[in-house]
Amino acid sequence: MNIALLAGEGFVPPGVHEFYLPPPFDAIPWLTKPILLVMLSVVIIVVLLHVASRERAVVPSRMQFAGELVYGFVRDGIARDTIGSKDYKRFVPLLFAMFVFIMVNNLYGIIPIIYFPPMAKIGFPLVLAIVSLIVFNVVGIRKQGFFPYFKNMMFIPGVPAYIYPLLAPIELLTALIIRPFTLTLRLFANMFAGHMLLLVFIVGAEYMLIEAGSPLLKVAGVFTGALAIGLTFYEIFVELFQAYIFTLLTALYIAGATGDGH
Repeated sequence: MNIALLAGEGFVPPGVHEFYLPPPFDAIPWLTKPILLVMLSVVIIVVLLHVASRERAVVPSRMQFAGELVYGFVRDGIARDTIGSKDYKRFVPLLFAMFVFIMVNNLYGIIPIIYFPPMAKIGFPLVLAIVSLIVFNVVGIRKQGFFPYFKNMMFIPGVPAYIYPLLAPIELLTALIIRPFTLTLRLFANMFAGHMLLLVFIVGAEYMLIEAGSPLLKVAGVFTGALAIGLTFYEIFVELFQAYIFTLLTALYIAGATGDGH
């Protein structure tokens, strides 16, 4: 549907301004909706994990089964398979917390009334990327020593010496800047684009079905609404997949820093 045509009949398409949400309480200007959602996500995660783990029955309840399923997926499918059986256990709490935190905050984007994933605000993915950056570099330094870690990173064995002046700074920038930048951008961009796309279809369908006078637009509104429902299910997949990718890449960087891999 041509947004420009709809705009001419009174339709106001969603834009970047949808991401600049005023604080709900004037007395606390820093407490915006995204911050409230992030704080709420911590409460939700703590409560759900407490409920899932308080009764460790041989025949698990649905909550216990769901909790064990997610934990097992992160522990075995991400941490152990990526970092290796020797070192993976000490990183499972971090990776599990990272995966669940991103997942819950991403899923806000398809929950009615909320309809906003905090990871669409670049500051939140950036903080998570900085955590990842600190962890894998500290792990590497503690494993190899400060100077050997950066030496092994910048001067890869087997590479001709005349390549080092070009390769060494690239490797250093990759470890310190490019990795956290790509982690941030990938999560932020997917959540931003997905949220904007859903808004366009949902608001467009609402306008065509309720406010537009043309029967043709009302028919188009039905198809637009159906597409919005389909995109919502696709967005669920994207939200879960981005939580997985962010956690997996963090595990890969940790594996590279430990030097053991699989």
